Amino acid sequence: MVQPITAKELEYIADSMSNEDLLLKQNAVLASSSSNQALVQVAQQFISTHQQHYQTLLQTLHQHASMAPTQPQQ
Repeated sequence: MVQPITAKELEYIADSMSNEDLLLKQNAVLASSSSNQALVQVAQQFISTHQQHYQTLLQTLHQHASMAPTQPQQ
């Protein structure tokens, strides 16, 4: 049974998504600016890996969205 995520866990997921996005962007810059084909390939592999991580985190949020409170907590 899936349990609701805590506010701390939500913060962790948001931070992780932000980090994955930054890593995606950094590797995209490397892949587009490098003339070394080996570096381009490695950067592209990292892009794929970080896209998968980001999607996994996003899916986790979607799975828990139905359990989120609809009203602000007081």
